[in-house]
Amino acid sequence: MSLLEVSDLHVSVGEKSILNGLNLSVGEGEVHAIMGPNGSGKSTLSHVLAGRDGYEILNGQVSYNDLDLLTLEPDIRACEGVFLAFQYPVEIPGVPSGTFLKEAVNAVKKYNGEKEYDAIEFLALLKEACVKIGINYEMMRRALNVGFSGGEKKRNEVLQMALLNPKLTILDETDSGLDVDALKIVAEGINSLRTPKQSIILITHYQRMLEYIRPDYVHVLFNGVIARSGGMELVEILEKQGYAGLGIDTQAKN
Repeated sequence: MSLLEVSDLHVSVGEKSILNGLNLSVGEGEVHAIMGPNGSGKSTLSHVLAGRDGYEILNGQVSYNDLDLLTLEPDIRACEGVFLAFQYPVEIPGVPSGTFLKEAVNAVKKYNGEKEYDAIEFLALLKEACVKIGINYEMMRRALNVGFSGGEKKRNEVLQMALLNPKLTILDETDSGLDVDALKIVAEGINSLRTPKQSIILITHYQRMLEYIRPDYVHVLFNGVIARSGGMELVEILEKQGYAGLGIDTQAKN
């Protein structure tokens, strides 16, 4: 069953065209890796799906769980189960991580007409999730991402993912800035949350991330469209031969 259908999506920033007729279909429980050179439109796709401002939708449709995703406000998309893990998670001074998570989780429950967690209920839920992800609960007393290492910020986002239980998770270069040990820990956390109902779009430059989180499909984005689709064999070609091995000239002009 298809969860996400992106059809002929054209997006620009200012006068610059970024996505040029992109098509993508993601089924329930599937993991899709998206690779591509800098400037190919990977992060633009993730931001457009999450509803970030600053992008002009010129043409195309995005159907998500039978909803017209592009008509929904970012907070509604989040409540409907779309989760974006940022390449560079934002710091929010003065807001404890635990408080932020409690408000986010209860906002989704309220949207769905469910009973919100009280402080004691949420504390138990949070401590259980911290153990599962391998996060020291004491981090939850600190301001959100303030003073966190790169690995701590990414693991904190995995914790958000665990608590919010989204239908569609978009990981925008989650491996950026992580050493090998931190990458493995983050990947193990993500893998522990995978279910047959949860889909993931994993945006990355590097093969090493895909060694830990094995995708069902690999797509290579170039000049705002998906130029190649396949499996891990594409990753192996990129690792050995670069984009030229796929017949993609990264020096060519759009």
